[in-house]
This record gives sequence, C-alpha cells and structure tokens, in this order.
Amino acid sequence: MNTSLRILLMGSLLAASSVASAQSYGPRDEGRKFNDGSRVVCKNVEVQRNSRDPNRIAGTATGAVVGGLLGNQVGGGNGKKLATVAGAVAGGAAGRQIQGNHQSKTGDRVVERRCERVYR
Repeated sequence: MNTSLRILLMGSLLAASSVASAQSYGPRDEGRKFNDGSRVVCKNVEVQRNSRDPNRIAGTATGAVVGGLLGNQVGGGNGKKLATVAGAVAGGAAGRQIQGNHQSKTGDRVVERRCERVYR
C-alpha cells in the first residue's frame, strides 16, 4: 500500500507540473484555432541584438576610472576623497549611458517571427 501511494503521488505531481508549464507557439502553429475562439497570430518583429557586452560593463568601468581620476584632481583632505568617489559614480553612469547610445546606433538588427495566442 505504501508503494502504490508513492507511485500515485509521483504521477499526480508529474501531471500537475506538465499542466502548469507555459505554452509557447511557433510559426508552425500560425492560424491554429482553439475551442474558445482564440487563435495563434504570428508577426515579424525587428529585434536588436548586441552580441558584445550587453550589460555595458566596459563603458561603466571606463567611465568610473576616468571620473575617479578627474574627481581626484579636485579638493584636498576628505573633500578630495569625496570628490573622487563622486567622480567615479558620475563617470560610471555617464560611461554606461554613452555605451548604450553607441550600441543602439550600431547594434545588429534581426527580424524574428514571433507568435502569440490572441483572444477575441
């Protein structure tokens, strides 16, 4: 009895996990209709691909170093330390923004076919 209860429990868990997974649709499903009146619609979507450094780490690090060096040139004593930290933070933010702008202009653009279920 104990073994059959375990088997029953495992079977129900497997069934529940397969039902809970999200449904995805591809180009092969285009035009597929469901009993509730919904159907699968596919569209061509232009997607930007930045294969190199999508997190903009290089721009952030370079900007932080340059900003810290410039901030270190200002003030004296504790003011110099504060200016160095502020320069590094501001430089990092600026470097990240500059790299992001550059990537959006020069990134690869790819057309993908994306499908979704439309309820009407």
